[in-house]
Amino acid sequence: MSTSFNFGVGIFGSVLLPLLVLLIVIAVNAIRILREYERAVVFQLGRFWKVKGPGLVLLIPAIQKMVRVDLRVVTMNVDPQDVISRDNVSVKVSAVLFFRIIDPQKAIIQVENFLMATSQLAQTTLRVVLGKHELDEMLAERERLNVDIQRILDAQTDGWGIKVTNVEIKDIDLNESMVRAIARQAEAERERRAKVIHAEGEKQAAAALLEAAQMLARQPEAMQLRYLQTMTQVAGDRASTIVFPLPLDLLSPLLSRDRTAAKRE
Repeated sequence: MSTSFNFGVGIFGSVLLPLLVLLIVIAVNAIRILREYERAVVFQLGRFWKVKGPGLVLLIPAIQKMVRVDLRVVTMNVDPQDVISRDNVSVKVSAVLFFRIIDPQKAIIQVENFLMATSQLAQTTLRVVLGKHELDEMLAERERLNVDIQRILDAQTDGWGIKVTNVEIKDIDLNESMVRAIARQAEAERERRAKVIHAEGEKQAAAALLEAAQMLARQPEAMQLRYLQTMTQVAGDRASTIVFPLPLDLLSPLLSRDRTAAKRE
């Protein structure tokens, strides 16, 4: 009796143990845990079923498969691109691209590798957009160019479920000859501004001198007082030789007296 009981228990254990192991394996393969920033694109028998997550996700082994998708913002460096500007200047331009996935279904189904596709599209768009502008615009209007590139990329990646949030032009590298040419141009521009400022100062000084001369001409005594004041300032100078003009207005009273005396004689 005991022998038959032990035999039955042995058969039951030999059947139950593999079944238990199989259930554990199925449970392990069926359970997935997704973080808050992750989503699962689930395929059932090869066809799209739904997007799940975050948290606990249950799958039917061998029937359902899933692809993890990260919804965080991706920072991508755009490799330096050879760009010929509209004024035929060759430069190397690099940029930084910021984007994130807003539709996991499109990002997995509509494009084979959304990272590679976005990178190649960013490189092409960078060359095309910057090639329409002159070098001065690239250097002075980066903000506007960033917005133009971001808008074009966002429109083209919308069908992939990707949102391009920002594009920043990072570096614009010029060859040595172009750097020297720009330096000469900047120097010439500074000289032009200096000459314009100097001429404007001369113009204002001339207007002030004209106004002062008109005020002094109204009263001849004011000219004499100005002359005496100038002599006082010159007297304090330590120069050994001083050449100072003598106004004829100061001599006119003496000359008139001499003429009067000569007529009386």
